[in-house]
Amino acid sequence: MNTYSKYIPNVFLAKCAEQHKKGDVINVATKYGKENESIVFNLIYVKEGFYYYSVIRADGFNMQERAKAKSEKYASWSSSASKKSDAYYEASQEGKDFLVLAEPIKIGHHSEKRHRALIERNHSRMRNCIAQQEKAGDHQSRSEYWANRANDINLSMPESLEYYEYKLEEAKDRHEGLKNGTIERSHSFSLTYAKKDVNELTKKVELAKRLWL
Repeated sequence: MNTYSKYIPNVFLAKCAEQHKKGDVINVATKYGKENESIVFNLIYVKEGFYYYSVIRADGFNMQERAKAKSEKYASWSSSASKKSDAYYEASQEGKDFLVLAEPIKIGHHSEKRHRALIERNHSRMRNCIAQQEKAGDHQSRSEYWANRANDINLSMPESLEYYEYKLEEAKDRHEGLKNGTIERSHSFSLTYAKKDVNELTKKVELAKRLWL
């Protein structure tokens, strides 16, 4: 059985007992046993009799689709929590016309038990209302976070090669401009940081070529 093996952050290779060629369609199993039909790209390395290939899912599911799915899931949870909060608030209005009169609890009266129970029910409902409001807000924040990542590109995608080549050229132009003075240095480390960006993007381009070229 072909399984996933982590290579670098965001990138999992297919660990295979048999050799494959570029374009082959194989099944790769997750650690939970789910199999994904995948397309083979490049042989990355061989280790202990296993062949490790870069692959993408045949159904097109990738990190961007995962981010979209997570955003939609959290948005749904936020909506559900908001509806529950509204329902608890409505329920907490039980006996409102009576309670707004601020009648004191009549100790020893036959109404005492009902009066206390009504107040406790409404307090409990308001606590639940607030708790669900907080859940809705938390889920909404998570939904927005994943929505903002829905267009991210990383090394798990073949299109990352073109993307990082473009970003590398931008970084080189900025570095050169800082060196020759055509771009103003905003602080003393501007040139150092620019060179660091060039080095990091160069590594990403090399990795992307190895994975997807």
